Amino acid sequence: MTTALEELARTASTCTRCRLSAGRTQVVFADGSPDADLMFIGEGPGYHEDQQGVPFVGAAGQLLNTLLGEIGLTRQEVRITNTVLCRPPGNRDPMPDELESCRPYLTQQVELVDPRVIVTLGNFATRVILDTTVGISKVRGQLHPWNGRTVIPTFHPAAVLRGGGAASRTMQQVREDFATIKATLDEARASGAATVPEEQLGLF
Repeated sequence: MTTALEELARTASTCTRCRLSAGRTQVVFADGSPDADLMFIGEGPGYHEDQQGVPFVGAAGQLLNTLLGEIGLTRQEVRITNTVLCRPPGNRDPMPDELESCRPYLTQQVELVDPRVIVTLGNFATRVILDTTVGISKVRGQLHPWNGRTVIPTFHPAAVLRGGGAASRTMQQVREDFATIKATLDEARASGAATVPEEQLGLF
């Protein structure tokens, strides 16, 4: 039987709602578990993702896999997607109308997967999901309520690679954030809730 999530992916695969459809090789819908407790949302597909149809498969994806392994998870156990499902030309930021065209796919995917915790990767995804102009450096590692779930922003893996890789301060901060992600996920699973105690909430 075709699930609602599979049907949504099928609909997305032929989408022509915005200009990004004209330049894509293929739609990059998502990867990982269809009922994950933990979902990662990045900005948009890059070259390798556009070629393979899978999010986070380049160097940044390899780093994400490593970070997941350090907290005892694999990408098969989580859900990974982006704010837009087609590659923007030259890897530029998605434009507002492109985001709005793609937003229903993201909204429905979140509802169907029903994660307890969502991690936004980088400035762009964080600003889109939390509807804020505050930079990632000020909100990373904090817990934010969002539609009955918990959002935890952190740096994009590509930013870690640009900033010096494994030995960098950015990498240390991301590892701290992933420890927070694991603790929050474990607590949410234990309590059966996705909400955050008020004293733990990050403040803009």
